[in-house]
Amino acid sequence: MTMDFYIVLGLARDATLNDIKRAYKRLARKFHPDINPGDRRAAAQFRQIAEAYETLSDPDRRRRYDSTGSLDSSGNVHTYGFEGFDFSVNISGSDAPTFGDLFGDILRQRQQQRTDGVERGADLHQQLTISFEDAIAGGQRSVAVTRQEQCHACGGFGRLNVAETRCLHCHGTGVVKSTRGHMIFSRPCAQCGGAGHQRSTRCPTCGGAQVETRTESLTINIPPGLADGARIRVPEKGHVGRNGGDTGDLYITVNVKPHPLFHREGDDVHVAVPIAIHEAALGAKIEVPSIDGPARVRVPPGTQSGQKFRLRERGVVSPRDGRRGDLVVEVRLVLPKVLDERSKELLREFGRINNEDIRQDWLPR
Repeated sequence: MTMDFYIVLGLARDATLNDIKRAYKRLARKFHPDINPGDRRAAAQFRQIAEAYETLSDPDRRRRYDSTGSLDSSGNVHTYGFEGFDFSVNISGSDAPTFGDLFGDILRQRQQQRTDGVERGADLHQQLTISFEDAIAGGQRSVAVTRQEQCHACGGFGRLNVAETRCLHCHGTGVVKSTRGHMIFSRPCAQCGGAGHQRSTRCPTCGGAQVETRTESLTINIPPGLADGARIRVPEKGHVGRNGGDTGDLYITVNVKPHPLFHREGDDVHVAVPIAIHEAALGAKIEVPSIDGPARVRVPPGTQSGQKFRLRERGVVSPRDGRRGDLVVEVRLVLPKVLDERSKELLREFGRINNEDIRQDWLPR
């Protein structure tokens, strides 16, 4: 009993091409041999699913199937058939074909059949450069993406329906003959699918490739707290798949420009702040910059240059868990550029009072 391809895919007779593609994807994920290794029943069912999809997704083959209820020779896989010998032509030397030539034709044909199957679209990769402030705050940015989409003229079929005409390639016979030396072979006509007539023609817009290249502007959502080198995935904005395959994704790598004051380590923000000698010696409350605006830090008496102070939760909001890092302030002692005589005398007196050897424990013993 001939199987009903519509029942195999679980579809009604008036199913659209998108319905057929969705049904095939759903069933392929369930019965594909890679998902069911060693399961012969699943493998056989997948072959039926693939055959049903190949028939119903092709307008000509579906039309013939709907009218006859079965596949004729045009619905079968194109194969070479041996027709006999022709000794009326004498071919010798380097021009004489061999069995290797024949097998090469068959292998090329099988390779073509594989490439004509369902293919997932390729992923696309782009770079996006943003400022340090935009990376911290997040927001939206527009990017231009050039990608392959379904041809608008043929809807991704690669062919357009036309009035039925006799196939000029096979002269209406549905069969094309070829010779290999004295051997004669025949195969169904690839132009008409073995029907002897044509009801469709190659799409002039995409040249039968099913896709066309377009450039579109996309609005990308940038989550707050992205670090330099982070990657954003935009689903189904890569190249469109062929023959019902899934569309690829777009991956955007974010490059963050360096900031003149801040640098980031994880979710913490670091900043170096100069302090005067008297502030370090006597202590002070100083104003420091942060990503939220000015903040105040207490510098205790006797602070050394390079000492660090941490302000809790004044850093970057983590895009992973929403927690906020800290602001790490490093103080750097800066001496006056010019000293008057009074200042010099005070420093000399300071040195006489505090005359300990600060390099005593510095040199290795």
